[in-house]
Amino acid sequence: MSKEHVFSRRNFILNTGKAGLGLVLATPALASLANNNKSITIEGSDIGWQQSPLGYAYKALEPAIDATTMEIHYSKHAATYAKSLGEAVKDEQVNTGSTRIEELLRNISKYSPKMRNNAGGHYNHELFWKSLKAPSGSNAPTGKLAEAITKDFGSFDAFKNQFNEAAKTRFGSGWAWLVFTSDNKLVVTSTPNQDNPLMNVAEVKGIPVLGLDVWEHAYYLKYQNKRPDYINAWWSVVDWESVGKRFPA
Repeated sequence: MSKEHVFSRRNFILNTGKAGLGLVLATPALASLANNNKSITIEGSDIGWQQSPLGYAYKALEPAIDATTMEIHYSKHAATYAKSLGEAVKDEQVNTGSTRIEELLRNISKYSPKMRNNAGGHYNHELFWKSLKAPSGSNAPTGKLAEAITKDFGSFDAFKNQFNEAAKTRFGSGWAWLVFTSDNKLVVTSTPNQDNPLMNVAEVKGIPVLGLDVWEHAYYLKYQNKRPDYINAWWSVVDWESVGKRFPA
């Protein structure tokens, strides 16, 4: 059995194994991918079971995302997912002290529809908030993530076009994703409702690096039925520094 490299904020302990591969996903998150195993294991995360403070003012993302939409989205929709998740884990006797939310998502088919909808909704929104910042002119990834995007998509523009298409054509409510898969590639996919690529029910499985909420509640007050306009504006508020930290090094 392969041993894992375990990283933390302040130190790391390296254990040598035959086939294990440790990958830093984010501080303090870590992902481990076995060379001959298509499953992906998340060993740590900065996403917990309860809603985190937003980290910026509701108006910080204007004009791309208006303050009223942000307030309703965060304080009503996302807060309800967090509250309902708390109810579900209590009803289904999940020990949140010893179980990470990623572990539950990887085994979501074992749980109720309420758990699937709200665990996904909570995780997805927490990831979404952490991926945004105030607009600041030219906005593009750098470093290893930029290199990987160019390698796997041909260029940043080609990646954006593919991501835009996935977001625009997701029928009904759902999410568009940039995902790191078990064969060490970045791919674009989308999921319905509050599903995500960590779930064992997902068509494309992997580590979510970047996600875009295309539920109508995320954009309808400002953009009405013009989802493509919302998608185009959203690129200006992506926090590529934060997103880059989730990309395995």
